[in-house]
Amino acid sequence: MGGANLIMQDRHFSFEFFPPKTPEGRDKLRNTRAQLAPLHPRYISVTFGAGGTTQQGTLDAVLEIQRDGIEAAPHLSCVGSTRDSIRQILSTYRDNGIRRIVALRGDMPSGMGEIGEFRYANELVEFIRAETGDWFHIEVAAYPEYHPQARSPRHDLDNFVRKVKAGADSAITQYFYNADAYFRFVDDVRAMGVDVPIVPGIMPITNYAQLMRFSEMCGAEVPRWVAKRLESFGDDREAIRAFGLDVVTALCDRLLAGGVPGLHFYTLNAAAATKAIWQRLKL
Repeated sequence: MGGANLIMQDRHFSFEFFPPKTPEGRDKLRNTRAQLAPLHPRYISVTFGAGGTTQQGTLDAVLEIQRDGIEAAPHLSCVGSTRDSIRQILSTYRDNGIRRIVALRGDMPSGMGEIGEFRYANELVEFIRAETGDWFHIEVAAYPEYHPQARSPRHDLDNFVRKVKAGADSAITQYFYNADAYFRFVDDVRAMGVDVPIVPGIMPITNYAQLMRFSEMCGAEVPRWVAKRLESFGDDREAIRAFGLDVVTALCDRLLAGGVPGLHFYTLNAAAATKAIWQRLKL
């Protein structure tokens, strides 16, 4: 695996969790964290529910990660929020020594009629910078296969450039399985004057139905040959897991060989698949 053997010291690897909602979920996440901590991630991000619905859970998870000696990066979505509510959250994170934030527009929660005082992620990035200066390292989202709500590919690229020019330090992509889409996206935004690191988001494949459901919602393309192979395995979880490892490891190896600044793993609060990919890549 040529790419995996390149010098890694200037690359960073990170993991993403979602805040658990039950005591069993909290125990599972602690176990997952214990298994992934020896891999020494640069940081662990924690998602934030639509309209701030998991605000306390995000904060609790982030503080626990920080106590373990790992940098934590809470997601912060702004849709449905007010400036005062975002200001209060930023103050809480700052008071607790959080230095990295993933700034997102987010989705409108069902039943909520008001979009709030922020319409787009670039407005949130501008607000964070105006309120806190350089305190936070701000990550934003990137969509190599374009955001499902974008009016056009060009419109989506323009949106990304606006977020970076508003003050973002780096970006994490939506997951994808087509490396060419990532490299083309990076080339396009570099030509538009954007030079921040753009880290590929990596989704391990462990469950066919779940993967297709997620991909339908977020606009990520699962190549037909991958989908057909996964579908053919039926309920054979071990076959799905083994094939998924092959596909995602090959993707990561190509990305590393192409000089990506790191990899961000969407763990879904489980350790096994991420650890297996990590070991195969000899990271």
